[in-house]
Amino acid sequence: MNDESDGALVRRTCSGEPRAFETLVRRHEKTVFNAALRMLHDREEARDVSQTVFLKVYEHLGEYDPSHKFYSWIYRIALNESIKSLQRRKPTAALDFETPDGTPGPEGVLDRRQLSDGMAAAIMSLRTEYRAVIVLRHFMDCSYEDMAAILELPEKTVKSRLFSARQLLKTAMETRGWASE
Repeated sequence: MNDESDGALVRRTCSGEPRAFETLVRRHEKTVFNAALRMLHDREEARDVSQTVFLKVYEHLGEYDPSHKFYSWIYRIALNESIKSLQRRKPTAALDFETPDGTPGPEGVLDRRQLSDGMAAAIMSLRTEYRAVIVLRHFMDCSYEDMAAILELPEKTVKSRLFSARQLLKTAMETRGWASE
């Protein structure tokens, strides 16, 4: 069952097999959560968004077009739900952008923390459409083609938006005292 395609699992779920949907959830739950976490930077909020995403996926599974990649469809739902969650937020949310990267020595902890905080603040300062392309490309490792499908934009627009987002991110980092090298 683990080798079964997403499309086959969707068909089985629509035919009334709940175990097929469980497999879809297990297959995509980590990436959906990570996408939400990168957009929201709040674990509890990302968990809530992830649950909402899978509820919406289940409710709208009959609307899924199998000619498109399932993960593009589910990522799009995850991004939309993350954006809705951001819009409900107060504009001054606290950030703690720690990503586990092994066990750094004591000499690097402060520098990494400052860089991490600066990067988190810079990413969170971007408008959601710029933040989304940064997250998809640099944190979710999506291709331009996949990003275009997820965001429902032409690939050229995605590339242009990513270029602009990187420039804005660079400026935001420089403003925070992190000079480009």
